Amino acid sequence: MDNSTDDFCRTSTCLHAAAEVLKKMDRDVEPCDDFYRFACGGFLKNTSIPNDRDQVDTFSVIRDKVQEQLRISVEEPSPPTEPKSFKLAKNLYKSCMNTTAIRAQSLKQLLTDLTELGGWPVLEGDRWDERSFNWIESTYNVRDRGYPFDYFLRVTVEPDWKNNIKRVIYLDKAALKVPLEALSFDKTKYMVDIAVMLGAKPESAEEEMRSLLDFEAEIYSVSLVQLNEADRFSEFAYAPLTVSDLPDLYPSIPWKEYFNRVLPPSVRVGNCDVIIRQAASYIKSLEELMGKTPKRVQANYVMWRVVESSLSYMNDEIREREPQWRGGKTAREPRWKECMDVLSQKLPLSVAALYVRKYFHKGVKKNAIEVVDDVSKQFHQILGRSEWMDDETRGRARQKATSITSHIAYHDQLFDDRKFEEYYQNLELSDEHYLQGILNISLFDSKNSFSMLGKPIDKGDWITYGNSARVNVSYCPTLNSIELPAGILQDIFISNDLPRYLSYGAIGRMVGHEIAHGFDNQGRWFDRVGNRGDWWTPSTVENFLAKSQCIIDQYGNYSVKELNLNGENTQGENIADNGGFIAAYLAYDDWSARNDEEKMLPGLAYTPRQMFWISAASTLCTVQRPERLRLQIAEGVQTPAEYRILGTLSNIPAFAEDFKCPVGSKMNPEEKCAVW
Repeated sequence: MDNSTDDFCRTSTCLHAAAEVLKKMDRDVEPCDDFYRFACGGFLKNTSIPNDRDQVDTFSVIRDKVQEQLRISVEEPSPPTEPKSFKLAKNLYKSCMNTTAIRAQSLKQLLTDLTELGGWPVLEGDRWDERSFNWIESTYNVRDRGYPFDYFLRVTVEPDWKNNIKRVIYLDKAALKVPLEALSFDKTKYMVDIAVMLGAKPESAEEEMRSLLDFEAEIYSVSLVQLNEADRFSEFAYAPLTVSDLPDLYPSIPWKEYFNRVLPPSVRVGNCDVIIRQAASYIKSLEELMGKTPKRVQANYVMWRVVESSLSYMNDEIREREPQWRGGKTAREPRWKECMDVLSQKLPLSVAALYVRKYFHKGVKKNAIEVVDDVSKQFHQILGRSEWMDDETRGRARQKATSITSHIAYHDQLFDDRKFEEYYQNLELSDEHYLQGILNISLFDSKNSFSMLGKPIDKGDWITYGNSARVNVSYCPTLNSIELPAGILQDIFISNDLPRYLSYGAIGRMVGHEIAHGFDNQGRWFDRVGNRGDWWTPSTVENFLAKSQCIIDQYGNYSVKELNLNGENTQGENIADNGGFIAAYLAYDDWSARNDEEKMLPGLAYTPRQMFWISAASTLCTVQRPERLRLQIAEGVQTPAEYRILGTLSNIPAFAEDFKCPVGSKMNPEEKCAVW
């Protein structure tokens, strides 16, 4: 390629982009041997993981930037006419930062709540009376105060899988913590320490906490019903029953009363109302377990879950006892970062409005829409060329691809203060009462969620798609939609002033990945409007499973630090990666055919197509602690970043062609896997 100066983009934006790409790369690595280290080797060598992190990646760098911008906004004084949504955000942040008030109030409030909930036996000792305890009544009382109440059964209101114009009640197994065998710390000691700090006697606390952990392990054990892909969407996980059906199946629970007590007073269910049961064998096993477990153990478990959910909102002395075991972190984040994390999680709409109104460059939205449209068009064409699909399934698949709705950058309602006033009219937060503020938000969210029962679904709802400060991309199978929030549309990924090979490589790859989720091992069960349906013919399913098995075997044969990857658990993400890269590449190829060839970046004498692959790979550069990597391999559905690049690109002939990788090289093996 001619390297004359006219071939290079030398604007300040291009110079900055070139510096960022070069900083991540290691050009001493041969791209056909190890493209991950070629694209990310500099990042791997030069990135240190702070003590308060378990990994650093491209996304975490962006999240830090967004968080720092938002911190400036929430720490600004409130003008007299400030919208309520912003006042709520600032009050929550201030209450989190107000450690003096937290020391004075939070522990006292927690202990008062435990007493009024019937007492924590490990604290009460011999004073605790089991005759006053009933786990069902306890669930009601815990729910009424705003604490999590899904530790035995989970009740949610969500779109009906098979008729998603309405929302229904789902009844599922408990929301459980990580399995005990995966923990890398002494949980008993941790729980005893907390109990003693709250007033328990050390000599009795250990025995009681061990019994509690044994009970928790039994609950976890009965929840482990392994389902294959078909079963996840069969009668095992989707069984419509009326409320009056449940007592005959599970007689120990007063079902009509149970639903009406956990739902807000404005929402009532009757005997003829339909519940979707998702955990048939679990509920029966739970009944048996509760029947044989002493009430003292049950109560210790309930109250521990209340305590555990509150620890992050306590004083520093208690918070320091919280384990940093997941991922190997050895320190806490700075207080302001923790508070910003809480704020983003608890008040995402307020945070989104703050961000898009002040920091988002709205001109980028048009560029992002073009990328999404181009990638969507190419995936539609990929489906049309998929010979392993029969005509009937292929036609339906293309209809589904055409029907995917895109929610890009932000919803216009984020600029409407009246909408926020209406939405938050029943929420009040003080800047001096942190724990109570968290509980108020929990009650507010529960009421809003449960109150949607039976109401029509607006698939473009601004609340559903309002979390625009989020730094991620997502696909929702029940709505057949993708969301590309403003938070991720940063200048290192997409800009009106950057060459498009960077945008299509970065944002285009992510968009293609999410579209491909609509046709992976789980997304394929949902049709073009998001209803669950077995709309693939048997012959097409057979072909899909064979192609998926190739992906499963390929990734399952990789190992990192002597740990084999789980190709079965990660197949959906791996299928999406393979399809997403291809769709984005074809989209850029099509864009290039319509436009003049783009200039190179200074110091990077690579063709535009080569730069597409470098841009796409660089978005996945990741440095992890060994503990975090082990947890990801053991529990995660996402392949570690290294093999997301090596595994995917080694399957794509266009990549090998662009880098002239010889057949048989590591990045161009003779045998390849392909679904799309």
